[in-house]
Amino acid sequence: MTPYAIARDVCGGLSRRSFLGLAGLTAAGVAAGCATNPVTGSTQFMTVSEEEEIQIDRAYAPMQFSEDFGPVQDTALNAYVGGVGRALVPGTHRPHMPYSFRVVNATYINAYAFPGGSVACTRGILANLNNEAELGALLGHEIGHVNARHTAEQLSKGQLSSVLVGGLAGLVGAASPGLGQLTAALGEVGAGAFLAKYSRDNERQADALGTEYLVKAGYGPDGMTGLMELLNSLNKSKPSAIQLMFATHPMSDERYQTAVQTASTKYAAARGLPLHRERYMDNTARLRAISGALREMQQGDAALGAEKFGQAESHYQAALRQAPNDYAGLVSMAKCQLIQKKYGEGARYARQAKAVYPQEAQGHHLSGFAALTLKEYDAAYQDFQTAHRLLPGNPSPLFFMGFAQEAMGRRPEAAREYARYLERVQQGKFAQHAAQRLKDWGYAR
Repeated sequence: MTPYAIARDVCGGLSRRSFLGLAGLTAAGVAAGCATNPVTGSTQFMTVSEEEEIQIDRAYAPMQFSEDFGPVQDTALNAYVGGVGRALVPGTHRPHMPYSFRVVNATYINAYAFPGGSVACTRGILANLNNEAELGALLGHEIGHVNARHTAEQLSKGQLSSVLVGGLAGLVGAASPGLGQLTAALGEVGAGAFLAKYSRDNERQADALGTEYLVKAGYGPDGMTGLMELLNSLNKSKPSAIQLMFATHPMSDERYQTAVQTASTKYAAARGLPLHRERYMDNTARLRAISGALREMQQGDAALGAEKFGQAESHYQAALRQAPNDYAGLVSMAKCQLIQKKYGEGARYARQAKAVYPQEAQGHHLSGFAALTLKEYDAAYQDFQTAHRLLPGNPSPLFFMGFAQEAMGRRPEAAREYARYLERVQQGKFAQHAAQRLKDWGYAR
């Protein structure tokens, strides 16, 4: 029997003191405990406290938001989505959590939540929704995951990815098998690396909770039905754009059928509540005006993932013709150019990106990498320094700050940055390089 199974059984039959004593004898060797599920009221095995959920959220949510090109700069759109999210909170089982809501610049189709209540939806999914009730259903579903403590449950079972369990260091090390690999050099960890992957049971429960919260907030339950129908349709028409959502949120016809049945039975009396289509269309008009550019970026991302660089470049060019100052488009084009070793062009697009959105880290990081390839070491150092200030959770800029200082012959400064990097990452070629330099220079044995 696994430690989790033992603990699960014990939660139902022993005192907390007895349980903790037994937990200390299991192979897991973790300090485990029993908790009352805020949704069901039943006792469940839980090693993660509410404060730890919030800490995990604060550590990893900013990393994923930056992977998704940061929150959109359209403050009115963010305020609108945030207002819809906040309207759902009073009807939830954990209204005291520090919820926050934002739209991120990514064009793939997804929404996600971190365990402390940080919720994001991408431009890609917003451009496809039909009304405010569908937005409420989307946000309500994600809030449902937070309220049912699905991420904390996975952590307690030891089923969540090594990113959250072992920290970023192991991931960066694993992602950096060679200094020559561009993906590692760009400091990327992959879209969705920080997201929990839910089970079908988790999804069913989040759907049910989302519908409950939706109706309590004054929306018709057909918002959830419409959302499920839309996701099924998008899976058929845009499979590459929605694959990450379905990887983390398993979809099925059963979920759609359940939504239809629930709307017509349990929430039949609420079907006359509004969906607010016109209000949604008014508030998303500027986003939908660049829907063509978003589609081009989706196609560019798919081509880039397939290493069809010429096709990717053509799609990004088409996107930027429609939306010349789009941050995600500029960053994606910079990556595409750098992958093709067109370093001058990559540097140009990266500089445009950081000028368009100076508060977001990726543009600075890419500009720094381009400057390194062009041997503009002082400029590279400044870019990586800014990237680290904007996203201190990412250790990669520390390594490149050291690398730039080393290239300029500034050993003490390089050693300082390498040491800071090694405090957080001990695996991979970057760490090996940093450790060897400290040893060679007499700073370490």
